[in-house]
Amino acid sequence: MKKIIAFIPARGGSKEIPNKNIKNFAGKPLMVHSIEYALKSKLVNEVMVSTDDSKISKIAKDAGASVVKRPPELCTDTATTESAIEHYLHFSKVKPDVIILLQVTSPLRPKDSLDEALRHFQKGKYDSLLSICSTHRFFWQVKDDNTASAEYDYLNRPRRQDMILKDKRFIENGSLYIFSHEHFEKIGNRLGGKIGYVVWPEDCNIEIDTITDFKILERIFLER
Repeated sequence: MKKIIAFIPARGGSKEIPNKNIKNFAGKPLMVHSIEYALKSKLVNEVMVSTDDSKISKIAKDAGASVVKRPPELCTDTATTESAIEHYLHFSKVKPDVIILLQVTSPLRPKDSLDEALRHFQKGKYDSLLSICSTHRFFWQVKDDNTASAEYDYLNRPRRQDMILKDKRFIENGSLYIFSHEHFEKIGNRLGGKIGYVVWPEDCNIEIDTITDFKILERIFLER
């Protein structure tokens, strides 16, 4: 049996939205939605929250998660999520085979989507996997000479309903990542190797960075 853990980084500091990770979102601390999403899985063995904050730690434990205390130097604005994962793996007595990274700031996820993603990850024998959302937007690149070039054929602009796969663009929504421990040890990144994906509805692409994001996503969350 493979050991599968869900890893949720949740540091205490937040400049744009104070105490963002535990701010009330749809009746619960924001972080709890990600913990409960992981706990509903039939395949996840443990939910681990990495934090430097005692209040976050208590809320995480009360919600059913385990906690690893992260040192202050790994909780700065410049510290990477990968550094938090490395810290956890270094001190973990039993290394997981598969790691699920859940970002607290992307709480809108389809029902039962975690186990579906895990089965897809295992069936496809991927090294890593991420959740993405399709977009009907048309993308452009801006060049150094102050000109712009389109990433689509604007002379034959496709209608949204007529778009085929090669016309579509996808957004990395930042909500779900799955990767093997072996892969992470090789390159130290959540993505790489043979990369799989799961496509989620377009409204799942909103990440909470500002208070406006928070309010918009909370409304969508409650309506769903």
